Amino acid sequence: MPAIDEFASIQPKTTTGRKRKAVAPVSAPRELGQEEIYERIYTAILEHRLHPGTKLAEERLAEIFGASRGRIREVLARLAHEQIVELIPQKGAYVAKPSIQQALDVFEARRLIEPAVMRRLVETLTEEKLARLRQHQKLEIDARRREDKRAVIRLSGEFHSLAAELAGNSALARSMRELSVLTCLMIFLYDAPTATCCRTDEHSRIIDAIAERNHQQAERLMLEHLDHIQKNMKLDSAEEQDDLEEIFRN
Repeated sequence: MPAIDEFASIQPKTTTGRKRKAVAPVSAPRELGQEEIYERIYTAILEHRLHPGTKLAEERLAEIFGASRGRIREVLARLAHEQIVELIPQKGAYVAKPSIQQALDVFEARRLIEPAVMRRLVETLTEEKLARLRQHQKLEIDARRREDKRAVIRLSGEFHSLAAELAGNSALARSMRELSVLTCLMIFLYDAPTATCCRTDEHSRIIDAIAERNHQQAERLMLEHLDHIQKNMKLDSAEEQDDLEEIFRN
């Protein structure tokens, strides 16, 4: 018996009064939107799946996401505007590698912004906002219990972004989102131990202070938390460009 090609068209039986059932065409794969591509790259950086200095080739990303190079270019430009990605002429896009001075600048900015976030959040606190903070903390605790390091890193950074979002100031929220992912890059780059860098008990104490509507306590705890994160980074021993004058002076 001859072989039958399963993809060959099969003629239906002609039966009086019976109509042939229409077959829906196979839909083409959905092209991801700019926002979805942005979030996936952003999250990969936040979770340390994309390391500082990794090249983000337009053509390869276009293949992975099934999108045009133009759309990828727009996403990379947005990430570059947020200083998460560095665009180098004639070379391409790379995940940012914050310098020691940039790391210090980030912490200086966070020390100015996050106390303001705490004050505004306490002033505008509702039961719904507090519930979102508590729920986020449960997710972080669960990730630590499961020893899911990627989730711990992402959720720890997102805690600060969420607090800024709930505070209700879009400019503060946008700034904190950028500063949080830059801090995650710095944690990887400067060898800070994730488990002790952003401890879950510190977040819990901050949330408790917010729940008590004690903005002074929340501000103090947040500043102590930032000091703790920075002190766990090996900024003093990180590699910097050698001073040639100093080397050849003697």
